[in-house]
Amino acid sequence: MSTRWIEPFLEAIAAERGAAANTLAAYARDLRLTAEWLADRGESFATASRDTIESYLIACDAEGLSRATRARRLSAIKQLYRFAFEEGLREDNPAVQIAGPGRDKRLPRSLPVRDVDRLLEAAASHGRNALERARNACLMQVLYATGMRVSELVSLPASAARGDPRMLLVRGKGGKERMVPLSPPARAALAEWLALRDAEQDVARIAGRPTSAWLFPSHGRSGHLTRHGFYLLIKAFAVEAGVSPEAVTPHTLRHAFATHLLENGADLRSIQTLLGHADLATTEIYTHVLEARLRELVLQHHPLARAEADLD
Repeated sequence: MSTRWIEPFLEAIAAERGAAANTLAAYARDLRLTAEWLADRGESFATASRDTIESYLIACDAEGLSRATRARRLSAIKQLYRFAFEEGLREDNPAVQIAGPGRDKRLPRSLPVRDVDRLLEAAASHGRNALERARNACLMQVLYATGMRVSELVSLPASAARGDPRMLLVRGKGGKERMVPLSPPARAALAEWLALRDAEQDVARIAGRPTSAWLFPSHGRSGHLTRHGFYLLIKAFAVEAGVSPEAVTPHTLRHAFATHLLENGADLRSIQTLLGHADLATTEIYTHVLEARLRELVLQHHPLARAEADLD
């Protein structure tokens, strides 16, 4: 059967690399779709040749899938075959020499400082009670101060915030840990939220209800605020702040963090460390954001550029 290698492969990368649940789900989805395509043609991962895999990628292109999606599918296929070869399930790796389509080089969307300030103000006033308002202010202050991924933010343990920390220990992709500094406003928001959160947890404990080890607890299955839950919150903050909701996502704040640091003189290596990027090339895209803004500034404000525009 085409899918029989998928589960042991997922178990292996979960055990050996500490792959996150989202990563495992993405691999599973891509590989099962590939297995279905192969099965429709009387093939499987065990029998497919290089030509067959390349035909599948051509079919994905014809289907209109983006380059990023096709690159991700090929990456999953290559890793599955590497696993199969190492485990002796196949004597060859038909995908090893297949070149990927590359990724679309889109510049990350950011926000100007004034819009970030408005979002921070809106978060601090959004909520049905003092507890929710303190949580919302803390979420936004910590996110903008650290540039964390939203999955890293919502899954922070309460123990990470104890003792008025100047730095937070963050567990990122692949279980890699890094330290990120907190700004004074973020530290103040964190201290206020932690005090209110702990008081609520004490009430729950006295009442015999379960308590939470997470910094941002919820009643859902994960036990903490979910990425989707925070996504909905940040859209509400944008509406309240008068900022276009289409321009605001949790990841936009991560991009704003990096872009604003670069605009104020931070070096790329430092930004790479703070963002938890494994490859400096990933961080270098922010230089293009800055270059684009500088070009726009020149075209808008340089007298010669304005004179040329008047002639047009």
